[in-house]
Amino acid sequence: MRILITGGAGFIGSHVADAVVAAGHEAVLLDALLPQAHHGKPPPWTAQHQMVRADVRDAGVLAGLLRGVDAVCHQAAMVGHGVDPSDAPLYASHNDHGTAVLLAAMYAAKVRRLVLASSMVVYGEGRYICPEHAVVPPAARRPEDIAAGRFDPTCPRCGTTLTPALVPEDAPLRPRSIYAATKVAQEHLATAWAAQAGGAVYALRYHNVYGPRMPRDTPYAGVASIFRSALARGHAPRVLEDGEQRRDFVHVTDVARANLLALTAPSPPEGFAALNVCSGEPHTVGDMARVLAAALGGPEPIVVGGARAADVRHVMASPEGAAQILGFRARVGFAEGVTAFASDPLREPSAVTTTSTVDG
Repeated sequence: MRILITGGAGFIGSHVADAVVAAGHEAVLLDALLPQAHHGKPPPWTAQHQMVRADVRDAGVLAGLLRGVDAVCHQAAMVGHGVDPSDAPLYASHNDHGTAVLLAAMYAAKVRRLVLASSMVVYGEGRYICPEHAVVPPAARRPEDIAAGRFDPTCPRCGTTLTPALVPEDAPLRPRSIYAATKVAQEHLATAWAAQAGGAVYALRYHNVYGPRMPRDTPYAGVASIFRSALARGHAPRVLEDGEQRRDFVHVTDVARANLLALTAPSPPEGFAALNVCSGEPHTVGDMARVLAAALGGPEPIVVGGARAADVRHVMASPEGAAQILGFRARVGFAEGVTAFASDPLREPSAVTTTSTVDG
């Protein structure tokens, strides 16, 4: 197969490219190499691949690149919380308009298979159980509760503290940031395209991805890279809330393998399927900080309280959908992966410091 990977120079896209080639396929990388992410030059790991420097929103470039392509792996996106809602036009342009341009070009080129990089952020807060009312959407966390150290969501009907549970793919989509809303929109665009074009789409909802080539020293990078950057400076990792917020940390090599499986799996029966890509073994953010600190021989983490506006308390996913449909199970364990991450090569900081960036 010949596979076009958008955002192919980025953290996840570059690992997908390596996995595609290792499996005997041909990879073509498309990346704008924007200065927010790449200093405007290709990172060294792209040298082994064919790469075209261009924007995914450029329909003319896409028309040429899609000739002879069998499938597209769409990783390019502006990611992160952003500064405030005034970032909405940038997110919508890169993520949603870019996806629409890509889908139109794929239709014209008769390329009908797409693997879309989606995200756990489409769920907003994860799944919660009330002892009296079963599965309920949690009440919004109030600033006064967070200030008082009461971080766990409560039942909107009775006020009881809720118990977190694993999120299945059929959970309601409740985006809590502009970025999250654009990921939901990408899924909707891809769903409609599959129905109209007779296409096959797997939307892979990544959970907290970490591993080599993560960008360092940027808020986009995620807690793993932020903690490691602090430790490299000799500083203790600063952990928000009480450190007990739960996430599913999944290694980037497992994520790349999930993409490869989705590129080669039978088409979804209804043309579109969304799947969690996760380890199935949730850990706390505090766990991540402690394991990294121990691996680097650094100072113990400091729990500082507070929370960012778009943060959610717990998001833990069920891995069963990807296991049943793709045969995917994560292979890299938490302790193994995080300990290795302590010395993994990271991507150099971008030339422009922002709270959002384009991966790819």
